[in-house]
Amino acid sequence: MSTSEPSNEPPVQSTQCCPNCGAGLENATARPEPEPGTPCCEVCGAPIVPIQTDYAPETAAPPDAPATVEPSRRNPLALVVVALIAAGMLYFGLHMARQSVSGHPIGLGYGTPAPDFTLQALDGKTVRLSEFKGKAVLVNFWATWCGPCKIETPWLVDFQNQYGGQGLQIVGVAMDDSGKDEIARFARDMGMNYPVLLGKEAVGEAYGGVPALPESFFVGRDGKIVDKILGIEGKAEMETSIKKALNTQSSASAGTASKVLMAGW
Repeated sequence: MSTSEPSNEPPVQSTQCCPNCGAGLENATARPEPEPGTPCCEVCGAPIVPIQTDYAPETAAPPDAPATVEPSRRNPLALVVVALIAAGMLYFGLHMARQSVSGHPIGLGYGTPAPDFTLQALDGKTVRLSEFKGKAVLVNFWATWCGPCKIETPWLVDFQNQYGGQGLQIVGVAMDDSGKDEIARFARDMGMNYPVLLGKEAVGEAYGGVPALPESFFVGRDGKIVDKILGIEGKAEMETSIKKALNTQSSASAGTASKVLMAGW
């Protein structure tokens, strides 16, 4: 019967270790007393120290925010100009449509007989355009509130004084809604030395609607339109048109000249 030989190595001492900190149970008495409130190992009583780590979980990137479109900066003055142009075009379109529906001519061409009319003057008399046939007539549509008309009126006064003896007759047609007294006061203050008539819409429509003031029609001695000016131009331009009207022949003179030529044949 064999017997085991004795081992020279020291016997292995069975030591129980803490599963959390790895400390042997026999060293539990050598550990310092932990501070109150510190979590300790249930086996050895050693304080449990949390594991320090630099690992940080990756956070998902926020979704891309939609691109913000910066509102365009518009010039307020440009918007006002565009609005005025649009309003003017609308008014002009409605005005032309009304003329087309009513059957009045949109414009009078050169060489067209001037439409005859009968209106009341400031002195109460009735004036008819055809009464001035044989003269060069300047029919001037104006209004008391019209700024350019105030500039143009002194020119007309000068023209009547200068060319009246040569057969020029200026006729002013007031196209505003002011009362007769206000129109008369304006005419007196401006020294208007020619007939001032109280206009009517029908007369304005007969002359193309009078889209702007002032508007002047230059009628020759034969009763036909030789020129017209819409708005205000220079005094020299008006004088040129007056001379053009004065240089025309009346219908009676033209008829007489034709008879003389025929008799010479």
